[in-house]
Amino acid sequence: MVVDCAVRRRPLYPLAMQDKLSLMIPGPTPVPERVLLAMGRHPIGHRSADFQKIVKRTTQQLQWLHQTKGDVLVITGSGTAAMEAGIINVLSKGDTVLCGDNGKFGERWVKLAKAYGLNVQVVKAEWGQPLDPEAFRAALEADTAKAIKAVILTHSETSTGVINDLQTIASHVKAHGTALCIADCVTSLGACNVPMEDWGIDVIGSGSQKGYMMPPGLAFVAMSDRAWEACKHSDLPKFYLDLAKYRKSAHADSNPFTPAINLYFALEAALEMMQAEGLEKIFARHARHRAAAQAGMQAIGLPLYAAEGCGSPAITAVAPEGIDAEAMRKAVKEKFDILLAGGQDHLKGKVFRIGHLGFVCDRDVLTAVAAIEATLQDLGLHKGSAGAGVAACAAALAQG
Repeated sequence: MVVDCAVRRRPLYPLAMQDKLSLMIPGPTPVPERVLLAMGRHPIGHRSADFQKIVKRTTQQLQWLHQTKGDVLVITGSGTAAMEAGIINVLSKGDTVLCGDNGKFGERWVKLAKAYGLNVQVVKAEWGQPLDPEAFRAALEADTAKAIKAVILTHSETSTGVINDLQTIASHVKAHGTALCIADCVTSLGACNVPMEDWGIDVIGSGSQKGYMMPPGLAFVAMSDRAWEACKHSDLPKFYLDLAKYRKSAHADSNPFTPAINLYFALEAALEMMQAEGLEKIFARHARHRAAAQAGMQAIGLPLYAAEGCGSPAITAVAPEGIDAEAMRKAVKEKFDILLAGGQDHLKGKVFRIGHLGFVCDRDVLTAVAAIEATLQDLGLHKGSAGAGVAACAAALAQG
């Protein structure tokens, strides 16, 4: 039986309290005031010397974040644009690709590859389970003809809160000898370690509204030397997403098309904040928030959706038994003005997701857990002793 979580009617927030929305979703994520102020500047000419300085500076910052000396290109678009660009610039018509599919976004890359006429082989896992690196190893070792030109997978599967073992899978791709490794790192980059060069990843796609602590609008594509060599032979149709154009312009500290100038201002400010914190501290903060969110949910009897030990540092998916997850989300939003993410496709109503990605601090995670626990208590659905979730969350934060 699914319990209806209809909330008791309450007065609307006073006018002074109507801009207090807390985003606890995996994107868009909260934006620091410093970044908002930077974005609010008057635009400058995108062919000016002043803008060229910003392009040069942000390129260096992006290389730092990706842990690479190679090209990291900026496109005005979404994370999907980044992944589409990465795929169509290194492959040709009829090429065989091996795609990992264990959630909404892995499924998307399968559809995208098929849309461009690629021959798609799929390594599947149930939603909530991680991709099996051994399945990739077996498929790649069996490919003695070297027909597989690329392996495409999602690192942090946002729809299920699962982190896939990109490092191990990338090592199997490298052992294959000719296939490229193309990774969707939209919700992992800036949340956990993704050393592009050390792991041998050839293409990384990401988006500004996630770990970058920015509004949506910029997409980032990092390319290895092997990817650029493949790009020379790619015959898939492309114009706006032709990365050779972006590379040529980037080497001149410019952009082939009119870029989102004010988002570049935001990008520079956000990456300055990230550099000041440092990669190790950023990764430790996200790991701490994952542990705290998981501990809080388990303490109040709400099962986690991701397989044990495979939770993403960016998001915690929760599968409450016997409770309408959509109604639960609505109750938390109406009572506390905290926005949680819902389940996608067949998980709608069965799962809610707590985002702890980007500009999120200990207080935000603790508050979200407290709001969920208080809502359950108000609805008579709390399992366990009152305050158990908050206590478990606080203890996990203290250990981190």
